[in-house]
Amino acid sequence: MAEGEKRVVVVDDSATQCAAFRKFLEERYPGRVRVETYTDPKQALQALGSDVHLLLLDWEMPEMDGKVVLEEAVMRGVNPKRIIVTSAHPADRLHEVFDTTGCLCVIEKNEPEQQAAFLQILDSIMRR
Repeated sequence: MAEGEKRVVVVDDSATQCAAFRKFLEERYPGRVRVETYTDPKQALQALGSDVHLLLLDWEMPEMDGKVVLEEAVMRGVNPKRIIVTSAHPADRLHEVFDTTGCLCVIEKNEPEQQAAFLQILDSIMRR
């Protein structure tokens, strides 16, 4: 990893969503991020550790859901305040499930107001 680059890990069972996050992050933060994507949460867990600057994590995945991945990631040293959970579920449902986990935030993928908040959070994280 180049000096000053932030390690961002995306875990989503959709290869399309992974590619979209990679493209978006690399274009928004050129030369400042190294994006790793995983469609298999078990593979992702093998690569997680305390050096993760940001973990973007889908909630619903076939073999292992995002809440389980989040718990395992924290056990592997990922700071929960560096984890953002994404889902198509409404934000209130996401809060019900994830508020006790200590993750940074939950984002409803399809809600425009949530998208604006997501950008502000990303910009803040990437300045740290």
